[in-house]
Amino acid sequence: MKTLSPAISFENLTLGYDRHPAVHHISGDVHQGALLAIVGSNGAGKSTLLKAMVGELRPLSGRINFHGHGKREIAYLPQVVDIDRSFPISVFDCVAMGLWHEIGASGGLDLGCIERVAAALDAVHLTELAGRAVGALSGGQFQRVLFARLLLQDAKIILLDEPFRAVDARTITDLIGLIERWHAEGRTIVAVLHDIDVVRRYFPETLLLARKVLAWGRTPDVLTPVNLELSRRFHEGYDEQAAVCEHDEARETA
Repeated sequence: MKTLSPAISFENLTLGYDRHPAVHHISGDVHQGALLAIVGSNGAGKSTLLKAMVGELRPLSGRINFHGHGKREIAYLPQVVDIDRSFPISVFDCVAMGLWHEIGASGGLDLGCIERVAAALDAVHLTELAGRAVGALSGGQFQRVLFARLLLQDAKIILLDEPFRAVDARTITDLIGLIERWHAEGRTIVAVLHDIDVVRRYFPETLLLARKVLAWGRTPDVLTPVNLELSRRFHEGYDEQAAVCEHDEARETA
């Protein structure tokens, strides 16, 4: 049986804010080509872990090893994207921002780039809206725009924080199709999710967090009634001491 190489390794990793741990003593490997869901209650540390993976948060101790993958090989979709949707930018131009690392801030789009943007729009079913202002899009349409940008980044590792938050069922189905396409291409995908049914149906591996690892492995082995009850108890026992980190975990919805 072939042994899979790790794409990401957590080595006794502890994360926190103002020296107060929010996630502690995580060790384990995310293997090349994995399709991994991270689940857990509010305050469990899910978004904190993703922020550390993209360098937005430095470990209190331990480390994250990307095994030679550089920053340009990692794509990240946060819960809240820093785009002013009142700014008059078209869907096409917003998606084209996914080529920024290739063409630079002031670089123009040649024919090849234009064709790639058009193909990305087609993949998320937004071709007919290419000229529309992003401010006129629904929440689901805007999430499609963000996925199209990720397509253009052509990253080997893709990190998604609540990618299906506040979108309709049709959009979820289409975006899952795109995630499955990335998985089939051998990319490594890690997604923070709150919908357990979606995780069970589409994600073969799951990491269940409660500020520490409750379980990590095959999804059917992780999302057991016993483990989910432990996660629920963590949520109910989320006390005043946890509030130290609450301002940084407030965007988590799982």
